[in-house]
Amino acid sequence: MRSHGWSGKPPADSEEARDRILAATRTRLSAAGTTNTSEIAEDLGVTRQTIYRYFPTTDDLLDAASLAAADDLQVQLVEHVVDHLDGSGDAADAAVEAVAYVYEHFRDDPALNRLLAPGRISGTTASLTAPSSIAIGGKLLGGLGVDWVGAGLAEADQLELVEHLLRTLQSLVLDPGNPPRTGEELRAYLRRWVVPALGSGNA
Repeated sequence: MRSHGWSGKPPADSEEARDRILAATRTRLSAAGTTNTSEIAEDLGVTRQTIYRYFPTTDDLLDAASLAAADDLQVQLVEHVVDHLDGSGDAADAAVEAVAYVYEHFRDDPALNRLLAPGRISGTTASLTAPSSIAIGGKLLGGLGVDWVGAGLAEADQLELVEHLLRTLQSLVLDPGNPPRTGEELRAYLRRWVVPALGSGNA
């Protein structure tokens, strides 16, 4: 990896270079909703050829930024729900907030929103309910500070709950409604229809 450029602060290795390129891309996307290789190269003080070493096309760059945003969302989701619950361990509240939080980020984050573009949305929504996604969701569920077994959900039931929540998210992504619900309206809707799936004891 060549170390010239980078506005006088070259990355230590290729991994750091890639991370900085993706971070700059996501910053641009957040500010303007779109970007290209030339803009990212300018922001980082490098040539386009430097960017091309890691991402051969602008589409490759934007796709990688979208996937990085999705990875970060998993971490942010757990942190957000744990903070939201504030130690209450409320299973129903955790389920509602998880769906609402992910949906709102898919809708509002330009990097994630790219996954919902025409030609991509069908693959994105299909992958939401893939076995691998359900398995990841099961692990995330375990980190929310909720006693799911105490709430009446054995491990297999928890995975079914994850599938149900992902299918709910999938439906919201495909058709957000006209007009789309506000944050509180969405949560009220989810409380009415998702909470009963967890049993009356958690409503």
